[in-house]
Amino acid sequence: MDTTDVTAMLPLLLDDAGLPAGPDRRPIRVWARSGVERLTFPGGTSVVFKYAEAPFHREDHALGVAAAAGLPVPAVHAARHDGPRLGMLIDDLGEPVREADDQDGAAAAVRIHRVTIAPGLARLGESQLAALPEKIVRRLARHGGPEHARAAGAALRQTAPVRVAGAELPPFGLVHSEFHPTSVHIGTTGLRVLDLARAFAGPGLLDLASWHGTITHPDPDRTRDLLTAYVEAGGPEETLSDRGGLEAAAWALGWHRVWVAEWFTQQMEMGWAEGAEDTWLNVITRHLVDAAGLLQA
Repeated sequence: MDTTDVTAMLPLLLDDAGLPAGPDRRPIRVWARSGVERLTFPGGTSVVFKYAEAPFHREDHALGVAAAAGLPVPAVHAARHDGPRLGMLIDDLGEPVREADDQDGAAAAVRIHRVTIAPGLARLGESQLAALPEKIVRRLARHGGPEHARAAGAALRQTAPVRVAGAELPPFGLVHSEFHPTSVHIGTTGLRVLDLARAFAGPGLLDLASWHGTITHPDPDRTRDLLTAYVEAGGPEETLSDRGGLEAAAWALGWHRVWVAEWFTQQMEMGWAEGAEDTWLNVITRHLVDAAGLLQA
């Protein structure tokens, strides 16, 4: 992303946070539409400078909702918006002492999903979830999606009203939405939840389906083990209940892949796939075919 505008925000953010001007700036990770830098000041203190373009530009709000509910997240020291851009200064948690494992993920998810009041965040309830396949089908028609992708999308659209049942059973509340081991920071001061840029209110099972990623073939047995660990860590018993005529792990994995496919088609609509449309359509197709199998569409 063009960092000119967010760089112009930095002196204002530093002033808002009561921090000195001219820190040493070192990139941690920079993506096409967002970035994370470490700012170090004389004496060795530091904060993280995070910036993003829409639709990732409301993370300061999500962090505020999470913090108000007692979820352990990095504190926001200052945040500013310039149209569709966000710049914020947050706690520097340093390097993790180890990677989060499945038990950490289960424990963190329990705490995330206990946040049941999420004002100002988008809601993905039964009706919104059921509408995702239709959105995918319409976008694929516009972008020339392959026939088997459109067929899988059409099958999902037809079965969605039945398979969506149970979406609002517990856990239903704050959903991280990009919940992976890198989203849970295990540091010297304990566990913190990171990267809430796309958080929304919805079925917590989508987070649990997200934990192991979607690059490999879906593994319902592994996901079922995580759901069990989640309940043992204090998650609601309903987590393991059948939904939409399916057992919980298949339901979670299937709908999560629908959600991912819909997000990729959104990005195509925004022009983000320019020059790589075939690659993106392959990713969308794989997710839709997996989803159709898992949801028995």
